[in-house]
Amino acid sequence: MNNPINQTHSVNFEVRDYECDMQGIVNNAVYQNYLEHARHQFIHSKGLDFAEITSQGINLVLTKAELDYKRSLKSNDRFYITTTAKQVSKLKIAFYQEIYLTDSKQLMLKAKMTVASTTNTGKPILFKQADKLFEL
Repeated sequence: MNNPINQTHSVNFEVRDYECDMQGIVNNAVYQNYLEHARHQFIHSKGLDFAEITSQGINLVLTKAELDYKRSLKSNDRFYITTTAKQVSKLKIAFYQEIYLTDSKQLMLKAKMTVASTTNTGKPILFKQADKLFEL
């Protein structure tokens, strides 16, 4: 499956105090929460609902997370996450995500998050609506 990467979707955020660790920067694990929310918003922007997909017995399970931290976010930083997707195989989708500071447009993080479609019991299943994720 060699489809081109689709248009970029963007979601705005602001760092909350409790997301920071003792060093005064966003804890590394919090970034995955940001990225997951942005992926769900991307899916929604394509006319799909993550909860509805799950209720149909299709689980989009994260199988690989590749995060390249460039700089640290701090309390009250305003930032946005861009998301695009590409089909890797019949059962896998790669989400390409980047975090930028809103004011300076400085790149803070790059990520490639790979998900697979499975049943509730973990068996591979074809997510037929996945094509909507790649429409321009």
